[in-house]
Amino acid sequence: MALIRNEEVLNKEESLSHSKAKEVFASSGRAPKEKKVLTTFSIEPSFKAELEDLFDDMGLSWAAGIRFALKEFSKKYTN
Repeated sequence: MALIRNEEVLNKEESLSHSKAKEVFASSGRAPKEKKVLTTFSIEPSFKAELEDLFDDMGLSWAAGIRFALKEFSKKYTN
């Protein structure tokens, strides 16, 4: 048995999903996202291994751990 496509319902669903997508991805309600800056620094391999273990225990990747540490440092020493 063949089903007949109801274009009216299909168009209504598309317009609802289209408007919802616009609402979700609209940047009008948020601050514009800043681009990240690539930075480099040198540390001893043993210290990096210690930090990697610490970040891993916290459930963070290397980059996320460094960002977290820098934010915490900034909070603590802003004054």
